[in-house]
Amino acid sequence: MKKEIIATQDAPAAVGPYSQAVKAAPFLFVSGQLPMDPATGKFAGQGVAEQTRQCLDNLKAVLEAGGSGLAQVVKATVFLKDMNEFDAMNQVFRQYFAENPPARACVEVARLPRDARVEIEAIAICGA
Repeated sequence: MKKEIIATQDAPAAVGPYSQAVKAAPFLFVSGQLPMDPATGKFAGQGVAEQTRQCLDNLKAVLEAGGSGLAQVVKATVFLKDMNEFDAMNQVFRQYFAENPPARACVEVARLPRDARVEIEAIAICGA
């Protein structure tokens, strides 16, 4: 089995030496998605709700580029700048994973790239 690098212009380019996603059948490993609008390279707002929405839109674009989708996500990890924003993040997360949500961890971190409020990574099944 060999790995396949996944890249799409529908999500922001990696901000470091890593791939947007790597497919290793039957799984797709999506790198942490920042709340950057792929068209402008700027954050989609300053609040955690707007930033969570953009992270999930970016995640969806990368998943689709890799032949998967939100419904096939089996594990997600959310990195929050401030755990006091957990409820606001969850309100948006729930809209994207309304039924059969994935397993998930959520951790508070000291700092995220470009001082984002949130970053989200995921593992999904491909071709399911």
